Amino acid sequence: MLAAHFERFFQILPVHDEAARAEVFRLRYQVYCEELGYEDPAAFPDGQERDDFDARSVFALLYHRQTGRAAACVRLVLDQPGQGFPFEHACGGRLDPARLDLRMLDRSRSGEISRLAVHRDFRRRRGEWQTPEATGDPEDQSGGQRRYPLLPMSLFLAAAALAMNRGLSQVFVMMEPRLARLLMSCGIHFEQVGEVIEYHGQRGPFRITHAALEGGLPAEARQLLARMREWLA
Repeated sequence: MLAAHFERFFQILPVHDEAARAEVFRLRYQVYCEELGYEDPAAFPDGQERDDFDARSVFALLYHRQTGRAAACVRLVLDQPGQGFPFEHACGGRLDPARLDLRMLDRSRSGEISRLAVHRDFRRRRGEWQTPEATGDPEDQSGGQRRYPLLPMSLFLAAAALAMNRGLSQVFVMMEPRLARLLMSCGIHFEQVGEVIEYHGQRGPFRITHAALEGGLPAEARQLLARMREWLA
C-alpha cells in the first residue's frame, strides 16, 4: 500500500507555529540559496528564505522518520484580494485566455502550490540534483507493478490536501513540463494554461481542479490523499 510505504519512511505535519515556519524557511534557504543558487544568500542573512507570499500561505513539512530530519516542504498560497497569485506575477502576460480567463477566476476557491523543496540528501537519483522537487527521471513500471516518485508525488498530494481541507476547488503551480508528465504518470493530471517561460529553468503555469484530481488518481493514491487530509487537518 502506498500510504503504508510513505508512513514507513516519512511523517508529514502542518505548520502551526513560528518554530516550524522557521524550519521551513531554513530548508528553503538550503535548497534555493545554497544548493541551487536560485536566490541570493546575502538577501537572507538569518539563513531563512522568505518572500511576500509567505504571509498568506499555509505549509506542510515532511520529516524523515529514521533521522528525524526535515526532508521536504511545500506551501499553498491563498487568495488575498488585489494581490494576485505568484504565477500571475511570473507569466501573467503569457497565459492562454482560452484555458484561463482571469476575469472569471473564483479566487476565493483557488490557491497556488509553490516553493516545493527537497533537501539534497533526499535527491539522490540521476537528474534530481538540478531540481528542488526531486523529479529525476520518470519512474517506470517493472514486473507489472506501478512505481511512484514518492517525494514529489507526496508533496503535491500534501498541497492538494491543504487545499481540499480549505474548500478550494482548484490550484495552480509553476513547474517544468517534465514534472507535469511525471505527475501525470501517477494519475495527477495538471492542465497547462500558459506558455513555458524561463523561470529558474523552463517552467509554465498549470492548473488542476478538485474533480480532475480525484477522478484521475489510482485507488492507492486516493488512499494516500485521504490520509494526507487527516494528517494535515
